[in-house]
Amino acid sequence: MLHIIEKQSGSAFKIKKNQYLKVIDPNGEQVSDMVLFNAEDTREKISSGKSLDFEEAILLTEGNKLWSNRSNIMASIMKDTNGRNDFLLAPCSAETFKIMYKHDEYHPSCFENLYTHLAEYDIRPDDIPTAFNIFMNVQFAQDGKIEVCPPTSKSGDYIIFKAEMDMIVGLTACSAEDSNNGSFKPIHYEILDDLS
Repeated sequence: MLHIIEKQSGSAFKIKKNQYLKVIDPNGEQVSDMVLFNAEDTREKISSGKSLDFEEAILLTEGNKLWSNRSNIMASIMKDTNGRNDFLLAPCSAETFKIMYKHDEYHPSCFENLYTHLAEYDIRPDDIPTAFNIFMNVQFAQDGKIEVCPPTSKSGDYIIFKAEMDMIVGLTACSAEDSNNGSFKPIHYEILDDLS
């Protein structure tokens, strides 16, 4: 069954061990922030630091694994047709738009969309970790400076994760202009029992 996350919104749901999560960019150039929690104990959650450390890479894609704060594998990346994702930057928030975009008015954010949808699982704002930013194109200069560039994902590009434990997933259609080449579009996802 195909699920649609409308632009600048989010979703939260459960996935069982050995199921697959397919996240699709239906129109191209749209980022999706993803956070993972152990369904049995939500204090265990996805960890950028552990994942980059144990995978010995900054850019994670097909063949890599996503690790928890307790050094357990949470998900394996089975297929990635775009191949560019980010695991350094935090979910955009109200403060992001105030500090970086100089917006004083309300602006939807991934942080808000994550914590509001995850609230039904008793996950609070302070529990939200650094997200795995699917399709996000962050470039690195020799002097260490980072730049958020337009996603390279095209219409129909997708990434497939295998759940390595029962999990609660938070997923968004990112709300930051710079991350999505100045426009906002939906994200689609499917939960699959197999890849046949």
